[in-house]
This record gives sequence, structure tokens and C-alpha cells, in this order.
Amino acid sequence: MSPTHEHNHEHPSLKGRNLIISIFLNILITLSQAIGGLISGSLSLLSDALHNFTDVISLIVSYVANRLSKQKASMGKTFGYKRAEILAAFINASTLIIIAILLIIEAFKRFKHPEPIASDLVIWLSLLGILANGFSVLLLKADSQSNLNMRSAYLHLFTDMMASVAVLIGGLLMKYFQVYWVDSVLTFLIGIYLIWVGLDLLITSTKMIMLFTPSHINLNDVVKEINQIPKVNKLHHVHIWNLNDDELHLEAHLDFKEDISLTEFNVILFEIETILGGKFNINHVNIQPEFNREDPKEIIVQD
Repeated sequence: MSPTHEHNHEHPSLKGRNLIISIFLNILITLSQAIGGLISGSLSLLSDALHNFTDVISLIVSYVANRLSKQKASMGKTFGYKRAEILAAFINASTLIIIAILLIIEAFKRFKHPEPIASDLVIWLSLLGILANGFSVLLLKADSQSNLNMRSAYLHLFTDMMASVAVLIGGLLMKYFQVYWVDSVLTFLIGIYLIWVGLDLLITSTKMIMLFTPSHINLNDVVKEINQIPKVNKLHHVHIWNLNDDELHLEAHLDFKEDISLTEFNVILFEIETILGGKFNINHVNIQPEFNREDPKEIIVQD
């Protein structure tokens, strides 16, 4: 295992504080839009309120996961709760898609039977949603670039801000042109957009949960680089996976051409760690050294 590992742990308390602010803002938006949707009869406003409610849940899940990920490892939990944020991202992506499907179904029902809608209330409440969600998006934008959990929370808020923009456009069309069917159409489009962004996040988090090799890693390139080191015969039985956003692990067997000493192995191991860290961003390396051992020498071996 490498003695030094670089992780991105900047401003951990800021992450939590920004999530708390976003949670309270979304509770305010949810209550306002739910009441406004019932009074105005706007399905798109109610759908936006429902989406905001899922934002509240997702942000709470993200906050809890963010706190858990900072818990120290123990004898019973040797990795601690480092994968909690990956699980939170998976949950949040799943809720995005489920809510989107429900919105699309309801939009089809309302499209067949459009109803008059109090557009003034829709306009003002959609403006509230744009402002509050826009502020939350700015709070989480920086952290979303390097953390899958924060990205899932950010996407919930960003898509809801865009949904509020769509609701505002619909409110203006209903107010000035009495085009009430646009409420259902916008709800349908919001649902499609949620599925589109949710699927990408769901696929990414699922791959990490299943310990798949990260998409940016070419396993053959990794093996080729290590096999070029003097005295190394073959890197085999390789596993590469993300523990979380910060930790990329490699576990493998390394067959040597000669019976080297532990001191020589430490020198070679340091060279391997330098190559893997510099070229592939792999920052946790666990190598099992071997010499003349009779075992499968394929790159991938089914355990």
C-alpha cells in the first residue's frame, strides 16, 4: 500500500453547511409551490413542488452520507463509511427517474383534460423556485465537480431550477395566450429531462457500487506499463476499482523473473506506485509478489 495518498478533502464543513442551506431553501419552495399548485390548479407547478420534495429528501440523504463518510475506520468497518456517498448518489439518481416517470404519466392524463389555471400565481412561484434553486446551485457547483454525491445533489437542484424556468414560460403563455395545454407539455418535457440526467448518474454510481473498472482506465495499458519494469515478469490477477470519488484502488499479483529480496521489492513497489499514480491516478496499490508460483497468469482471473 502506498505510504502517501492524495485526496480532495477541501472545505469539508463548507460542504455540509451548503447542503443545510439548500435543504431549508427547498423546504420553503416545496411548501410554497404545493400550496400554490393546489390553489392555481397548475399540474406543472405541482410537479415542480413534487420534484422539490425529492430534492429535500436527496439533499438530506447527501448530507447524512457526507457526514458518514468522515467517520473513522474501525475493526468492524475497515473502510469506515467511505462508500456512503456512492450509495447516496445511487438513491438520488433512482428517485429522479421514478419521479420523472410519475410526472410523465400524470402529464398525459391532464393533456386529455386541460383545465383553466391561475397563471399569476404560477408565474410568481416559479420565480421563487428559480431564485432559491439558482442560489443552491451556486452553493454546490464547486463540490459537484469532484464528488459524485454532491453531483447528485447538484443535479437535483439544477434540474429543478430548469423546471421552474419551464413553469415560468408556461405561466406566461397561459396568462397572455390562454394556452392551458402547455402546462401538461412542459410537465412531460421536465420528466424526459429528469430521466436523461438521472440515467447517467445512475449508471455511474452503479458501476462504482459493482466495483467495475473505471471507464477511463485501460487495463491492458496498466499491465503493459508495469511489465516494462526490470525484473518484473507479469502483472496478473488484476482488480481496479473506485472505493469512492477520492480513492482508486489496484490489487494484483506480480510475478518476478528472479527471487528478489524484500528491499528490492520495496524499490520496485515505489516505482509501480509512481507510475500508477502519475499515469492512471491510482492512489492505493496492493501488490502480492510471486516467483515461480504455479497459479493462473491471466490479467483477469475469476476468484
